[in-house]
Amino acid sequence: MHRRSLLGALALPWVASAQTAGFPSRSVRIVVPYGPGGSSDIVARLLAQHASELSGQGFLVENRGGGASVPGTQAVLSAPPDGYTVGTNDNALVVNPSLLKEKPPYDVERDVTALGLAVTSPGLLLAHPSGTARDMAELVAEATTRPGLAVSHGGIGTPSHLAVVQMLLATGRDFTPVGYRGGGPQLTGLVAGDVPYGIAALSSSLGHVQSGRLRAIAVTGGARTPLLPEVPSMAEAGFPAVDVVGIWGFIAPASLPPEIAARLHDLLIAPAREAQLQAKLVAQGYAVVASSPADYAAQLRREVAQWRAIVARAVIVPE
Repeated sequence: MHRRSLLGALALPWVASAQTAGFPSRSVRIVVPYGPGGSSDIVARLLAQHASELSGQGFLVENRGGGASVPGTQAVLSAPPDGYTVGTNDNALVVNPSLLKEKPPYDVERDVTALGLAVTSPGLLLAHPSGTARDMAELVAEATTRPGLAVSHGGIGTPSHLAVVQMLLATGRDFTPVGYRGGGPQLTGLVAGDVPYGIAALSSSLGHVQSGRLRAIAVTGGARTPLLPEVPSMAEAGFPAVDVVGIWGFIAPASLPPEIAARLHDLLIAPAREAQLQAKLVAQGYAVVASSPADYAAQLRREVAQWRAIVARAVIVPE
C-alpha cells in the first residue's frame, strides 16, 4: 500500500498489538494550532485533563498559533505516527486547501488520521460596549453610513471568519474583516475595543457576554441558544445565510495504527459523552458529538469537497 488515507494505513495484527500494548506509556502532546483562550484551546484542555485522569499519563497542550492554523497542523501531521502527537482542528482544516492562495503542505485526504469530531458550537455576533448597534438592523444601517466598518474574526478559515464572510455577502455591506491569530487574541482585542464588532464562537465568548464586557447581537444559524435565550438567531434577524457552525475534532498523522487511533478516541473523545464532562462542555456553549474515527474521516472527505465547490463559486478574500 503506497497511498495513505484518513483512517491510516492498516497494520499487521501482531505489529499493531505490540504497538498498542500499554499505550500511552508516556505523555501525549496535543497541538492546538491557535493561541490560548479560543475554542480549540478550551476543548483541548478540558478533554486533555480527562484523558490524563483515565490513562495515568499526561496529555499536554501546546499552542502553536499563526499562519491560518497551517504551521500547527503541519507540526502534527509531520510527527511520527505513534500516537504521541495529536492535534485539534476546526473548520480551517477542510476550508484552507481551497481558500488559501498558498496551499497547505499537506493533503487532508492523504495525510490525516481522523480520531473523531468532539464538539460543535454556533457563533455569536458581538459588540464592544462602544459599538452603537444593538441588533442586525442597526448594524446594517451603521455599515451603510460607515463603509469599511470593522468586524473581527479568529483567523483565516476559522468558523468566525467564514461567518463574517457570509454576513458580508448576505447584507451586501462593505464590512472590513479583521483577522487575529486565534479566538483568544481576537476576544482580547474585542474586549479592549480595538474593533467595535466581531464574530466568535459561543463557547469562547460566553463568559465575556455574561460579564457585560461584550454585547451579543445575534447567534449564527437558525436557532437561539438556551445559554442566551434573549439573543435572536441570524435567521430570526433576517439573515438565514449566516449559518456557520464551528466544529472541533482531533487528528493525528497518517499511518497511525487503527488500534492506537481507537485508544486515543476512547481516551480523548468518547468521554465527552459522560454526564459530568458533557455538562461542563454544554455549560460552555458546546454541543457534544463524539463521533467515531470512521465517521469523522467520512465527514472530513465530504467537507473538503463541499468547501472546494463553495469557494469556486464565491469570492472569499482572506484578510
